[in-house]
Amino acid sequence: MYNIVQNRRYYYIGSAIIIGISLLLIGYSMVTTGQPFRLSIDFTGGVYWEFKLGDAAAPTDVRDVFVAFDLSDTSVTTVGAEGNEYQARLKAVDPDTKTAIEEQLGATFGGIETLQYRNVGPAVGREVTRSALIAVLFVAMAIVLFMVVAFRNVSHPVRYGVTAVVAMVHDVVVACGFAALMGVLVGWEVDALFLTALLTVLGFSVQDTIVVFDRVRENSARHRGEDFETICNRSLLETVGRSLTTQLNAMFIMVAILMFGGDTIKPFIAVLLIGMISGTYSSIFNATPLLVTWEKAAQKRAKTQRASATA
Repeated sequence: MYNIVQNRRYYYIGSAIIIGISLLLIGYSMVTTGQPFRLSIDFTGGVYWEFKLGDAAAPTDVRDVFVAFDLSDTSVTTVGAEGNEYQARLKAVDPDTKTAIEEQLGATFGGIETLQYRNVGPAVGREVTRSALIAVLFVAMAIVLFMVVAFRNVSHPVRYGVTAVVAMVHDVVVACGFAALMGVLVGWEVDALFLTALLTVLGFSVQDTIVVFDRVRENSARHRGEDFETICNRSLLETVGRSLTTQLNAMFIMVAILMFGGDTIKPFIAVLLIGMISGTYSSIFNATPLLVTWEKAAQKRAKTQRASATA
């Protein structure tokens, strides 16, 4: 039986290198741009513009008009059921530029009717960020509490929750590092969808980890007296196929969207894909090995204490 857990030192080194690179990228972005990522108008403030065109067109074609006015960070999405209503988020522009864009849109797409045009303040972005941070903290506490309850029949159930949260933090840091890298390289900006991607990554990461831990619990009862490292390794080997199959199915879809999808959704999908890859790695090579390391350290500490008491 191949021993995955036995090589955990190499996985820890690999994760440390990846996290270190991610933190360096975030730091580099801070130095060069003053922000950990390039922030969209969801966080910095700007304009929300909802309009109806005479002819239906792809959002990317509509966005090209804004790009022609040096507004390359504009996002355009379709709203409504008719297919010719759009919402655009862009940086604040002066009235003359707004009029010129409106005229160009009308001339290109058979007329335009403005349904809504308003400024978006950065306070909205701060509120969204605060809510997301609260959500992440709540998820972390809920995971630990769930593990304590669900694994109450095994020894030290808190360890299961803590190691799951550590794996989750690993995935968040990697996703944030990727966002910082793409912001520096190609100018991708972080918007509210980025927070959605992070929360989705957390869900996938925890789900994968719980599947492995649940098998550890089952094997602990089934193979009493067996070494804990062997039980964990057996559990990993029994679940790794299911984990990879589930995650790869989702990854293939994301790769297809990246190849053929619109420009506005690519940053969201890319962060989701990187986070999912990281989540698959951390669930297999970090969470369970950390559980074994903790158990080994506790056993060593108990042995030392018994030796001291005997002496």
